[in-house]
Amino acid sequence: MRKISADYIFPISSEPIKNGLITIDDNGVILNVEEPNIQVSTRDILHFEGIICPGFINTHCHLELSHLQNQVSENTGMTGFIEELLGKRANFSEAEIQKAIVTAEANMVKNGIVAVGDISNNSSTFKHKTQSNLFYHTFIEIFSMDPEKAEAVFNTGLKLAKELSTLNLLNRQAGFEPHCSIVPHAPYTMTENLLHLINSEAAKNKSILTIHNQESKEESELFISNTGVMYDTFKAMGINPDFMRKTGVNSLKSTLPFLKAASKILLVHNTYTSKEDIKWIASHLPHLTSNIFFCTCPNANLYIENKLPNYNLFIEENVNVTIGTDSLASNWSLSILDELKTIGKHYPQIPLQTLLTWATKNGANFLGFTQLGTIEKGKKPGLNLLKNVDGIKVTEKTEVLKLI
Repeated sequence: MRKISADYIFPISSEPIKNGLITIDDNGVILNVEEPNIQVSTRDILHFEGIICPGFINTHCHLELSHLQNQVSENTGMTGFIEELLGKRANFSEAEIQKAIVTAEANMVKNGIVAVGDISNNSSTFKHKTQSNLFYHTFIEIFSMDPEKAEAVFNTGLKLAKELSTLNLLNRQAGFEPHCSIVPHAPYTMTENLLHLINSEAAKNKSILTIHNQESKEESELFISNTGVMYDTFKAMGINPDFMRKTGVNSLKSTLPFLKAASKILLVHNTYTSKEDIKWIASHLPHLTSNIFFCTCPNANLYIENKLPNYNLFIEENVNVTIGTDSLASNWSLSILDELKTIGKHYPQIPLQTLLTWATKNGANFLGFTQLGTIEKGKKPGLNLLKNVDGIKVTEKTEVLKLI
């Protein structure tokens, strides 16, 4: 048993505690969280300068793309990023890919991340995850713009899910179930046939789903009028224009109704999501409203589009926000703290309690990791120390130290 303290404890489930005290057992389970106790000898307490918070949850990552660090140009826009990614993705050996995966995951652990929502287009990360100290929900991502290929593509997803199960990717702590979903890539790479198949699978398994959403203006132009940079790029790539869905409404409205059987949905990026979009979800999918989560990956948004979502809108509309890192193909690091610094730099008025809620509790709630996300009695959330803070503010100099 240990007692640790810090200038501030952020349990997240409650308000910050100045000079708070946490008692933990030898396995990292929280035994107690309390106000300063003058009856406890300070000799029994390990005190840290800074802020202690729960372990971070990275709800959107592409671990399998880690070998593409520094390989894709910045600020190319979404279509430029896709073209360059596709051109470079296969130019690496399996040994290089595996080495990059190991290194990237080790950095996530070092950066205080305890759980990850990880996108997989193939099985390259599966074996490594069996030996991991992180909790993963693997999102097996599928896509095709050809309606006739929907069933074959979906069956490929099912085979990957079976392979994952065969490798016995169970989270090895009591109370955790196998975590895997078959999910769509993005509105613009999906046919209605494929969306129906994913929705049926989600209904059968009560799955959580994730989808890249409104990452660029071009994707909505594609749906509204079959015009714009994305439309022209796809045509230049030899994709049949007849495969590009023209609905007269934006990508979110064109896609979410097909996924209404999901238990929860994570919309990723949301760079161009509007207040009207959020209100549309509430009016058209009321059963899902409280189970829609908006994942932001600010550094990836800057890397690709050089634009951030409107975080004030998310706060005003009281939506569930989570934090992701995206991949090392589109980011400089896999660090949730770095993402928080970016948000704080551009939106300094957002309280640290709010940012940390996005980075911990909300992500744990979405992924279903009930033992994580908050510092409460009986939980085992992992503990991070934020060093070099300014009172209760994160600065550019702030660092994270994984305590547990």
